[in-house]
Amino acid sequence: MDEALLRSLTPGVITVLVRRGADFAAAEDAVQEALVEALRAWTEETPRDPRGWLVTVAWRKFLDASRADAARRRREDRVEEEPPQGPAPGSDDTLQLYFLCAHPSLTPSSAVALTLRAVGGLTTRQIARAYLVPEATMAQRISRAKRTVADVRFDRPGDVATVLRVLYLVFNEGYSGDVDLSAEAIRLTRQLAAAVDHPEAAGLLALMLLHHARRAARRASDGSLVPLAEQDRDRWDTSLIAEGVVILQAALSRDRLGEYQAQAAIAALHADAPRAQETDWPQIVEWYDELARLTDSPVVRLNRAVAVGEADGPRAGLKALSALDDTLPRHTAAAAYLHERDGDLATAARLYAEAADRAADRAERDHLTRQAARLNTARRP
Repeated sequence: MDEALLRSLTPGVITVLVRRGADFAAAEDAVQEALVEALRAWTEETPRDPRGWLVTVAWRKFLDASRADAARRRREDRVEEEPPQGPAPGSDDTLQLYFLCAHPSLTPSSAVALTLRAVGGLTTRQIARAYLVPEATMAQRISRAKRTVADVRFDRPGDVATVLRVLYLVFNEGYSGDVDLSAEAIRLTRQLAAAVDHPEAAGLLALMLLHHARRAARRASDGSLVPLAEQDRDRWDTSLIAEGVVILQAALSRDRLGEYQAQAAIAALHADAPRAQETDWPQIVEWYDELARLTDSPVVRLNRAVAVGEADGPRAGLKALSALDDTLPRHTAAAAYLHERDGDLATAARLYAEAADRAADRAERDHLTRQAARLNTARRP
């Protein structure tokens, strides 16, 4: 049984049912039942037209459910006038499903969960494990999301920017449990980039590939975080870097710069440096200037301040940092790093300890605690 094939077919089958009159929740339920039947029926041989098989079975499941629900009899009468004949259409309907799952009426967390379920083909249990929440909690979240978009129809162009934001959120969740959300986000973004002529879709794909290329070097054997400057660059995936750079260059050549392309350009400059000391920090600062212009994000300005500290010296970085709100996430950690580079170990140790207390992520908290301990040890006579 090719589970990857089933997952890849799921979005298109759901969309066919929605186009034929099923609301999203009913279509998704019917397709899930069809997938269960496929797992039983395809044990020895896959049908010649697996997508058509799933559409036929899912449509039958939907009609059976409609007949059992008197409130849906009117819809059943309408949709049965044109029963499915022959294989399912060959067009890729996945893009429509992206837009539905990233509908602006959904919260970001609901949009991510629904995208992973309907477009990614993941089970509720897999999504719950990835987000470290009880399965019942995730089931409720997905059910609420399905009800929210139940009456939405594909009568208007979707917002690519919203879809990209959802995929960006999926990627940033990274890996936990038995589902690699970063890899899943890359798979889904590849589909989107192939389906739409949008440089930011390509920019996001490039950004994901360039970041994912460093994954093997991000943690030590004991699971602790390894900062970018200390990573073993021989462990970076050069094939992913090369692919990301090619995709980025093609996107940039269209002269329609967006935030994902700018972020990818920064990641590419890090990837291009054989050693941390050879990083082109002045050019990275220039890209952060572009990114700040595009987003006006305080977090971007904080990262720019650190880059300024690398390009022009730690005191220049601290000056840039002082203009920002000190309650920003990682502001204290950035200040600690820049004070350490400036030789003020006492202040740096104190700030590392404060940053550790504020860190939400356990791995980050442990890393910052170790940094404070290291400097305190270095200061002892």
